[in-house]
Amino acid sequence: MRIRVTPFRALRVAFAALWTDLSPSATESEGHRNTLRRQLRQLAQSWPFALLVALAAPLQVAWTGWQQARPGVMLVALACAAVLALFGTLLLLAIRRGITRRWSLHGKVRTAMALGAVGGAALLLLVFATAQLSPGPARLAGFVTAFGAMIVLVIALYPVRAATLGFGAGLLVTLGAQDGIGIGLGIGTVLLLALTSSTYRLALFERSAVAQRDLDHAQGRMATRLVAEFETHSSGWFWQTNSEGEVTYLTDKVARELDTPDAPAIGAPLSRLFRMDSALPETERTIAFHLSSRTAFSNYSVRPASRAKLERWWSMSGRPIFDEDGIFIGFVGSGSDLTERRRADAEITRLALFDGLTGLANRQRLRLALDQMLAQPASPQRMTSLFLLDLDRFKAVNDTLGHQMGDALLKQVAQRLQRGIGEAGLVGRLGGDEFQVIMPGQADREKLAELARRVIFDLSQPYSIEGSAISIGCSIGIAIAPQDGGDSETLIRNADLALYAAKGDGRGIHRFFRDELLVGAQSRKQLEDDLRQALVGNQFYLAYQPVVDTRSERIVGYEALLRWAHPTRGLVSPAEFVPVAEDCGLIETIGEWVLRTACTEAAGWPGDVRVAVNVSPIQFANPVLPSLVTSALAKSGIAPHRLELEITEGVFLDESAASEQMFKTLKGCGVRLALDDFGTGYSSLGYLKKAPFDKIKIDQSFVKGATIPGNRNAAIIRAIVSLADALGMETTAEGVENRDEITLIRDLGCSHIQGFVYGKPARAADVLQQLTIGGGMATATGYQITRNPRTAMLRSARIEAGAVSGEVRIRNISSTGAMIEGIEVDDGTTDLDVLIELLEDQMFPAKLRWAADGRAGLEFAETFNLERLAAPSVPQAARKAG
Repeated sequence: MRIRVTPFRALRVAFAALWTDLSPSATESEGHRNTLRRQLRQLAQSWPFALLVALAAPLQVAWTGWQQARPGVMLVALACAAVLALFGTLLLLAIRRGITRRWSLHGKVRTAMALGAVGGAALLLLVFATAQLSPGPARLAGFVTAFGAMIVLVIALYPVRAATLGFGAGLLVTLGAQDGIGIGLGIGTVLLLALTSSTYRLALFERSAVAQRDLDHAQGRMATRLVAEFETHSSGWFWQTNSEGEVTYLTDKVARELDTPDAPAIGAPLSRLFRMDSALPETERTIAFHLSSRTAFSNYSVRPASRAKLERWWSMSGRPIFDEDGIFIGFVGSGSDLTERRRADAEITRLALFDGLTGLANRQRLRLALDQMLAQPASPQRMTSLFLLDLDRFKAVNDTLGHQMGDALLKQVAQRLQRGIGEAGLVGRLGGDEFQVIMPGQADREKLAELARRVIFDLSQPYSIEGSAISIGCSIGIAIAPQDGGDSETLIRNADLALYAAKGDGRGIHRFFRDELLVGAQSRKQLEDDLRQALVGNQFYLAYQPVVDTRSERIVGYEALLRWAHPTRGLVSPAEFVPVAEDCGLIETIGEWVLRTACTEAAGWPGDVRVAVNVSPIQFANPVLPSLVTSALAKSGIAPHRLELEITEGVFLDESAASEQMFKTLKGCGVRLALDDFGTGYSSLGYLKKAPFDKIKIDQSFVKGATIPGNRNAAIIRAIVSLADALGMETTAEGVENRDEITLIRDLGCSHIQGFVYGKPARAADVLQQLTIGGGMATATGYQITRNPRTAMLRSARIEAGAVSGEVRIRNISSTGAMIEGIEVDDGTTDLDVLIELLEDQMFPAKLRWAADGRAGLEFAETFNLERLAAPSVPQAARKAG
């Protein structure tokens, strides 16, 4: 950069520089103060020698003046010597110590400037005094020494700009005072301008140097702080090596992890500290290769080489560095900690593929594994079996003991299931209490059945959790690929259908998928679609079954039974469509229709005849139920005590304050409450003291066979009646079909009877005619003597009649016959030959003896041993162990 100098600019810059040196400022940088200190130290070091040289001039002139008998010159020379001595001593004291030791840097500079002006004036006076000497060598020597002293003092004072300018100003002022305006003053002015110009250039250089130094210092401190902050509070770190690949710098936190007692990280070869995080042997030499070839590398995943057990990963980058001459001096680089990211990735992978509660495979991993197995070429060795498991009675445990106990139970179930399956397959949890097992290369139905029975047995054994003994069960559905499905979606669907069949057949068993199950599911879907149109199309109607007083045989009320007259299928059994309505969410709408219709139609009956309406657990859980009841009563106009709500024990599965409040609210409406199907559900005497029931309905399973000698049902009925009497409740025996059962029920003290013995359910118009003609009295019909004892059950079975086949539900069974539901046969049909599946995959011949209202009675061709129904629930080995 070229600097252009003008007199005006030189004076201005020199004055600015002088003012900066003399006057401290609040914005003055530390670099400028350091510069002043350095200049003063330089002056202090050179000043003693300069002062001795300067004193030689006046002494030489004084000696010459004495020799030439010039007392004036001698006195002036001696005065100049005294001034220089005094001036030099004061300046040295001011610079080195300060007179009071409190002088600031600027005070010392101001002192140097003043004393420099005095020194310059003294030397110039010495020159004038020398001019008075006689011409000759002595006079020339005086001029030489005087001007030499000036030059030496200027050189000594030159580092301090203020002192130099002060010296020049002293010369100029003295010259003007002695010589006036003339050639001498002009020469002095030129000299001062030259001095000012040099001072200006020095000021520019120093300002630039000081500014750059301040900037470098500030940037260095900032960089140091940033690096320290980065290394301390982030996952990043830095490293550097020399030309030999030895570590010369390493962030402290990384160095501490790599240090060993006998080999610190600093000074060790970089390639010996880290190794590539890979199982490939050639990649372990990658860092050493880059160091030797002096090439850069980036984002290498490395681990500690000497501490393999340390769970630590880093991402590392580096590049070679060269000096100004292009000579390689080492590597410099950075790194970042990957440990937490690796752990997070591993945790994400675990959560993505494993169940968080049990540690088993989750739904996603099961689906991926199943897809991979089914994608392989089909062969007998590539066949895959799928188990779907559902825990029985788990919801009751979860609701009564809490979710924490439920989670602990699921963990133990998972452990037992994993032990039971072992290496045979992949065990996983789909969610809730649903589990899945995938078994590749296994398609033997006998082995699968044996394994399923063993799993059911293992999972059904009691569990001990926090001192509580818990018992649950398990149902299993099995599908085998490829015959039951070539893709995962189809196979899972078919296994789910098999599981549904296992639950429908009584739970605690396994079922294989059959084509009939898919047909049944499709029929169920069609039934659901038709059910949605049933309300709109007025396809529902109510049939009423009489409830008769045991003593007077007078009809005291009717139970409203829902019937569905399908436009193409005819009458559809409630046992078939009510579960579908509950599953698809239509039961509340249908239940409201039943409630309002029953109240409306009962309004035309005599005022002492009640009507009973069934309320499902789903309806009972809805807080709007009391409002619907009061609305139905108000719209129909019947008295509240004429409406009886029949509630099953299922409402107590979720026993809470809301349930108790619902009972209180319903009783506040004035209606009667009856406990339906007592003894068949989750029976507990505890809720009888809480729920304000007016009646207990004894399930028909206790009535059947009660008249047979030795049967315990009569004792159970007597106990229930005694309990009801003690609690002030009425009792109704359901399913009474024979006259001898009427006598028994009456003798046992039951207050009411309901069943076919007093007639089949009838429409509202027939009920009104029955009450009018018969005067409200009931007439018993049917058999006089009870048939063979029957076992109550509820399970699905396959039935064939010629070329037609389908599924029905066995309601009860004896050694000579069975009653089934869900069959579409014209009422009154008899002597129809059929085959029914009483045992899995075993058909038995029978005759259809009667059919009515979706039910039918079968007579077996030969006596059936009921003990054969008890399918083995434990493997042979377990039975032997027992």
